[in-house]
Amino acid sequence: MTVTNKTNLDDVAIDRIIEMAWEDRTPFDAIQFQFGLAEADVKALMKRELKFSSYKLWRKRVEKCKTKHLAKRVEGIDRFKCKLQRAISNNKISKR
Repeated sequence: MTVTNKTNLDDVAIDRIIEMAWEDRTPFDAIQFQFGLAEADVKALMKRELKFSSYKLWRKRVEKCKTKHLAKRVEGIDRFKCKLQRAISNNKISKR
């Protein structure tokens, strides 16, 4: 699935991808695992969906954020989600 083929992504999925991209602790690998979008695809989606000023702020955050890239993460963090969060299936978080 690529971002250029927007027909595969509904509004709910796009909103979730944007939410995950804004979260500091969610790596791009988690987005790729759930939606099949590489980091470059997520950046293109963010640029297309956000206002330009918001996109610039997000890019600044992503560049400085070590947790967005698994290779830069601290060695002890090996999960995609908070340990308090229950299992995710089909992008839906179970009720707590």
